[in-house]
Amino acid sequence: MKKLKNIYIIALAILLSGKVLAQETFNFLKLDQSPRAAALAGSFVSNNDDPNVIFYNPAGLSYLTESPISFSFVKHLLDINSAAVAYSQEFEGIGRFGTAIQYINYGTFTEANVDGVKTGEFGAGEFAALVGYSNSLDKNFYYGVNVKFIFSGIADRSSVGFAADLGLHYSIPEERWNFGFSVLNLGSQVTQYYSYQEKLPLDVRFGFSKTLKNLPFTFFASLNKLNESYDSFGKRFQQFTFGGEFKMSKVVRLRFGYDNEKRKELKMGGTAGLAGFNLGLGFLISDYNFDYSFSSMGEIGSLHRIGISTIL
Repeated sequence: MKKLKNIYIIALAILLSGKVLAQETFNFLKLDQSPRAAALAGSFVSNNDDPNVIFYNPAGLSYLTESPISFSFVKHLLDINSAAVAYSQEFEGIGRFGTAIQYINYGTFTEANVDGVKTGEFGAGEFAALVGYSNSLDKNFYYGVNVKFIFSGIADRSSVGFAADLGLHYSIPEERWNFGFSVLNLGSQVTQYYSYQEKLPLDVRFGFSKTLKNLPFTFFASLNKLNESYDSFGKRFQQFTFGGEFKMSKVVRLRFGYDNEKRKELKMGGTAGLAGFNLGLGFLISDYNFDYSFSSMGEIGSLHRIGISTIL
């Protein structure tokens, strides 16, 4: 069982990093925390009605109303779990602020010396604390910025980093179009596990969403990792995600999403199964939104997310 667990840990590390030799740290920042965002395959850079937009584009905070708060929990492979909370509030005459915490626990492992003799156990976990701000540049045009503190610990080793997220959001309300652009995890590892300094998972995204006039459906799309180097110009646009949200009624939402990068990464042999596909449901009960999402990792397994949000 321990060997199987290690295999799954390695598989998850590959999924989070995107490359076996990525030489990046704090890759948990790439995870989709919100079940709604995950059901849409992370195509959330143009969102403007959910406090979890702080993880994708801080400029989207400006469109929020009142004081929304959201909590989410992610069940990963075996005993790897993650949770997050996001909150936003408007300060009159100043602008809208947001704050969020993201945490992941990798479980407990057996510690042994060079001779294979067990000497105890150790744990591993990471978290990030964010503070965001958003305000207007022009009519229907907003900017946003996050600052974040990041901590990672494994056994007696730890690492600390600081980063910023930058974002822009433009909407065309009469046509129900929204456009978002963000630069995520722009920063540095301040203290290292050992002597080698690793890069943060920088991610430049551009996306849009469109709500249809005669159908209760919103389409989301996002181009991700536009900052990375590719062999050809066309490959730059292969890191895309898209999804859709149906309002089945005032109470029920149905969501789906597709991640092209994960589809390719998780392909084993000649098949990828359902890797890269995501499904989700949302329910509005009283003043509370309850969300669930399922994300397939193909032969490796699947991720389950639950969340609840409301207005304080």
